[in-house]
Amino acid sequence: MLTSFKLVLVAALVLSIIIPFGYFAISEKKKGNFKIAVVSNAVLFFGTIVIADVLMFSGKAFAASDAAAVASSAEGWKYLGAALSTGLSCIGGGIAVASAASAALGALSEDQTIMGKALIFVALAEGIALYGLLISLVMLFK
Repeated sequence: MLTSFKLVLVAALVLSIIIPFGYFAISEKKKGNFKIAVVSNAVLFFGTIVIADVLMFSGKAFAASDAAAVASSAEGWKYLGAALSTGLSCIGGGIAVASAASAALGALSEDQTIMGKALIFVALAEGIALYGLLISLVMLFK
């Protein structure tokens, strides 16, 4: 039964990605449709993860003692938190670098003397990703 549940879970995760972006690809590519696709993708994907967590990790340990089950569950949450802090900070850093770098290039095309200031702003935006990586390393090695 658990194997068929895993197959259904994998199918639900794959469909939560394919359906919203398939809808966006088929429909007229307007900005509002893309926002709907991203929001529905996030809701379906994380909803599937939460439901899988509730159903698969209901607190019943079959071959382990209670202390080992709690420890393994805490280890899993630690890895999930580290992955989320790294991933989300890298996404935020990428968005920030995209905005800062394009503005820096536009400013450099008008005035060549502000190159140092422009590079500082781009480097500060990249620092967001490094902070997320540091947080995940602290979480993993604590």
